[in-house]
This record gives sequence, structure tokens and C-alpha cells, in this order.
Amino acid sequence: MRVLVVGGGGREHAICRALQTGSVRPELVIAPGNAGTARLGRNVAVNLQEPAQLVAVARQEHAELVIVGPEQPLVLGLVDRLEAAGIRACGPKMAAAKIEGSKAHLRELAASANVPGPAFAILTEVHQVARAVGRFAAPPVVKADGLAAGKGVFLPATHEECIAQAEALLAGSLGDAGRTVVLEERLTGVEASAFFVCDGDVCVRWPSARDHKRLRDGDQGPNTGGMGAVSPNPALDDDTLREIEAQVVRPTLAALARRGTPYSGFLFAGLMLCERRPMLLEFNARLGDPETQAILPRLPAGAFLELADACSRHSLRPAAVAEDPRVTCAVVLAAAGYPERSRLGDPVDIEPGLESADRWLDYSGIKAKNGRLVTSGGRVATVVARADSSTAAGGLAYRGVAMVRFAGAQHRRDIGGR
Repeated sequence: MRVLVVGGGGREHAICRALQTGSVRPELVIAPGNAGTARLGRNVAVNLQEPAQLVAVARQEHAELVIVGPEQPLVLGLVDRLEAAGIRACGPKMAAAKIEGSKAHLRELAASANVPGPAFAILTEVHQVARAVGRFAAPPVVKADGLAAGKGVFLPATHEECIAQAEALLAGSLGDAGRTVVLEERLTGVEASAFFVCDGDVCVRWPSARDHKRLRDGDQGPNTGGMGAVSPNPALDDDTLREIEAQVVRPTLAALARRGTPYSGFLFAGLMLCERRPMLLEFNARLGDPETQAILPRLPAGAFLELADACSRHSLRPAAVAEDPRVTCAVVLAAAGYPERSRLGDPVDIEPGLESADRWLDYSGIKAKNGRLVTSGGRVATVVARADSSTAAGGLAYRGVAMVRFAGAQHRRDIGGR
């Protein structure tokens, strides 16, 4: 079996690892991949913003299944094009992927389905900003409507800062992504991530995770694409996960089906547990990064390929996934200057003893240049460790972090509550 994995980050390296765990070991092609995925398959250079190029690669490589990692190709309609070409893919079509491509669309859809979430306002003109911000008792969250590579969410400290941020977005500070702005009530509680693979009204729950978005310890500093994750999320018990499925996921799937845009693919629910009640912050139309690095090692051997393949065939069946009882801890190492302006090209040194049966390194922004590894992205790599307790997994992960060296490296020291 030949599988094309679309993407080039730590999530895709983790996906490639998971695809090789069962009795069926598919031949992997990764577009564009990175220095880590090159060890598990063959990388093919491609522009992720050009769906036609990706379809051409799938044809040339005779891919039997395409697994799409990042959000942008999904929002641009890659799955629609692949299916039109007769190529099976695991991922939502363009209309369904809009739940991530437009935060305004998601808020309206969730409200129509009575999914619990924050109060919100949608703005398209600068003259609307001051009045809309003033309706919130506390400073609201300010979000760019479109895709912004994890950098479109702002948490201003005052109403005045909210107004300034919203006006800047509407004026083009993030380009087209911010031409519409969503204001949301700022919720307090415990952040949680729940993951599913879905096909129409069928959804299969995967291991949960807790992400850490802020750059610095104690959830301080700017928002990032994610600085680490642990699985399972200690705040999510089975009852809460069932409540999330019943009150958040299934109503959303039903609303999408009613609109003629049924959802098929991975679904990532970002939630805030407010007095134990799950409130929807966001949906992602794919697996998260670095959550993927933490949850996939907790799936049974071969399960990832089986579920992705069934989803692409529209033959997914409701079933419980047996989770590895061990805990995983994933710690991201980021480049100097991340997230504002990442410095690239710094040599990366990795001690040979880092990798073992229970600890490994998922490459993100690392490429080979002139015979050695150098940084090529804001988030450089993720050290992942697995152990019987969160304390043991964290300790093992952080000992691995000390074995990866490059100038200006940044990482949090409190992932998983350390």
C-alpha cells in the first residue's frame, strides 16, 4: 500500500511513525516532509498552497490513500480535487473544512446547533469595533476570522487594547485573514483538547490531550502554535468526554449534514472546561500540532492506518479505541525569535542516545543542508516521552530536551504541570 502524507511538520513526522506500527507497513511519500520524515519514507518537494500540485504528486506516486496534515490544503479544497481524480483521502472537503477556515462561520454554525460556547460578535467594519467591544463586561478575546498559522488569536488586557487590536486586524495587519474579526467572551477554566475521526454521523473518539499555547512558563508570553502537550488530559474523565461528544461534536456533525456539507476526517475540538462544563473554543478540521505527537503513540498498533483508511472509504464504524494507559509528554523546542520572527539556519546537534523505545524526537522545522541539520522553521522539533506517570514521562522528556542543541533554543519547562 502506498500512502501520501501531506505536510512537513512534527505532526506529519508523528503520523508517519504511527503508519508504520501495524502488521501492514505502507510505503510512504511525504509532501513536502522534513529531515525526520525522510527516514521513514520519501520526501517530494511541493507547495502546500497549490492543491493542483498535490493532486499531481498523488497521481505520479500512484497513492492509494492521502492523509492531509495541515489545515490550509483542506480549506483550499484539496480533498474535493483528490476525490474528483478518483484518489481516496482522509480529510474534510472544502465546505466542511470551513469550520476551521472561518471562525465567524464556526460561531454561527455552533450557535445554530445550540453548542455551548462563549458570547461573540462578528465585525467587518472599523466603525463597529468600539461599540461591540463595549458590550463585553471584561476585555474579549480578539480573533482573526481566517487562517493565520496559529497567530490570529489575541488576549488584550484592556478594552482599549481590544479596540486597537481589532482595528489593526481590520486594517490589514494579518492580511485577508483579519478582514473579518470575531470577538469572544473570555472564558476561565481548564483548557482541553478532544480528538475524533468522523464520517457523517459516525464519530470515533481518540485519546485526549492538553496543549500549552503560550510561549513561556506559567502560560505567559505570546500565543504560539503550541509549545507542548500531554496525553491524556488529566481534567477529562470518561463522563466529560461523553458529554463533549454528545453536546459539542454530534450536534455540529448533524448541523453540517443538514447544510449538505457532511464532515469526514479528523476533528479536533478545542474546549474550555468551565465548572466542568465543556464550552467550545474552536474546531480544527485536522489533527493538532503538537497534540498529535502526544496522542498517536497511545493508539493501538496499526489503528491509525485502519481508521484513516476506513474514513477515506466512508466505511467507518462506531467503536471504542483501546488507549495505552501510559502517559505521554511532548515538549516543543522553538527557534530563536519565535513566534514573532524566527531565526533560521542554525546548526542542530542531537545526541545519539536521545531515542529509545519510550522517547523519540519528532522533527518539525529541521532540514538537511550541506551534510548537517539546520533549523528551517519556528518550531524546530518535539521531544516525546512515554511512561507510567506524568511525572516520569515529563522527567524523561526533559532529559531528552537537554540532548538537542541549537543557538537560541526556546522551550517551556512546565509542560504537563511540571
